[in-house]
Amino acid sequence: MGFLHNPFIIPLGAFVMVIFIVAIYYLFTAREKELQVHQELRLREMEHERRLKEMEIEKARIELDKARASKGS
Repeated sequence: MGFLHNPFIIPLGAFVMVIFIVAIYYLFTAREKELQVHQELRLREMEHERRLKEMEIEKARIELDKARASKGS
């Protein structure tokens, strides 16, 4: 029980508490940034897939037009 009367316990405890608060805040902000990056990456991936499908449709349309043109000649 003698260590509770030590004058360094309260400042040390306050210092440790501040370190824990800063660490928790840092982990929270890091997690938020990670989630934001994942969301942006998923949006970019979906946009890329949409463009690929558009290109495939356009390619199929061009091939169909060429096939019709060669049959019509």
